[in-house]
Amino acid sequence: MNVKKRHIIYAQDIMVFTGRSRSYAYSVIKQVKEYYGKSKHQLVTVQEYAEFHGIPVKEVETSILEETNK
Repeated sequence: MNVKKRHIIYAQDIMVFTGRSRSYAYSVIKQVKEYYGKSKHQLVTVQEYAEFHGIPVKEVETSILEETNK
């Protein structure tokens, strides 16, 4: 089976990973964008999210992959 790895993180991914609300997830995305100097229309990568929170990228990718395969 060929599994594609996503590079972009969305609010739903953050909700599953943290167990927190949708509003929390959107606020985190906003914080990451501000930290990296991104505009509203720009997306947040898994790498940026993980680095911002000090979480290993592999953990975030594994969580996204598990949720995608459900």
